[in-house]
Amino acid sequence: MKAETADLLFEVVGRLEKSIAAHDCPAIVAIEGERKLVLSDYDYLHDSATAAAFEERGAGKAREIGATRWVLAVPQVWIFRPPSTIALRAVSNHPLQEGEQEAITWMSFDREDGVDYGRVAYTRRPDGEPVFEEPEIFEVGIRPRETMPGFLLLQRCLGDE
Repeated sequence: MKAETADLLFEVVGRLEKSIAAHDCPAIVAIEGERKLVLSDYDYLHDSATAAAFEERGAGKAREIGATRWVLAVPQVWIFRPPSTIALRAVSNHPLQEGEQEAITWMSFDREDGVDYGRVAYTRRPDGEPVFEEPEIFEVGIRPRETMPGFLLLQRCLGDE
């Protein structure tokens, strides 16, 4: 990952970590091109239509400013199912079940460097305060499904190539 994209990743993750600590769970996308834009959506996790509308809006802004890179980050619950399946669900106030972990799911795109995926896992102290790990970049071949945060945004940006 290029240094510029990593800087943008840390900025977006930092913003989202502050929101999560304040009990908010927006999706955040930062887009760099002729200028930098940061968009957020508190309803992103409500349903797939709302998520798609946010990503379409982000793609429109990316075209407007001639985006060279972007990072999208979304708080989710990761559900680990043996032997090697991972499912995702929206965060909620319900306690985590066995095999579940809260994490920030992220996707980055750089026109020169390509696409990276990852997560920032976090746990909560007994008082509910989140404790965040460092961003993890997936080093194994991951094929995102259409429901992965950023998938539609990526398809729209690649369609502009």
